[in-house]
Amino acid sequence: MVKKTIIFFCILLLAVATAEGRAAAEPKPPLSAGGFTLGTSIKNYDFISEEDPLKEVIINDIKGFRKGFVTYGVCDRPGEIVRIKLKYKDRSSDFFEQLLKQYKKKFGSKPKFIGDSFGNLKAWKWAFTGGDGKRITLVLQHNLKNADESMGNMVKLSLPDQLISERECSDNEKSQARRGDKDESIKADWDLLLPE
Repeated sequence: MVKKTIIFFCILLLAVATAEGRAAAEPKPPLSAGGFTLGTSIKNYDFISEEDPLKEVIINDIKGFRKGFVTYGVCDRPGEIVRIKLKYKDRSSDFFEQLLKQYKKKFGSKPKFIGDSFGNLKAWKWAFTGGDGKRITLVLQHNLKNADESMGNMVKLSLPDQLISERECSDNEKSQARRGDKDESIKADWDLLLPE
């Protein structure tokens, strides 16, 4: 009986030591980065700036589309629409192929493929110059696998130069506001720079 008890405790001790060894070998999953922590309320952070050079509104009631996103400038040309993204109601690959044929008929048969090489994201891009000399891009995409992109079928219509102008305008205003600040060399604070 004593021998069985000793063997039992040895096995138990070995199991605990093995579990502790595995726990020590596996890194703790990160929950925080840059001062933000997953699962916490955004309202906990008083240093968030709402000074984005672009604003986006969501439109939910558009015939033939599930949802739309209209982006407009707030700095260089306040209120001017610079990008439109619309998600089609039909998310299927068959519908995408029909759309692509119609787009090629209407906008040109040789768009540039900008999707991924694995076929997770199929996207075709057309580039135009408007009568006023502005560059215009049109993208038709189909995605059912890449979680980093919008799922289903989507069209994106943009003024890329105006998107850049809005960001530059905002950056210029911010840099003018900071001109009085001292230029301090920053030493890497690894505790701050690595996720926790």
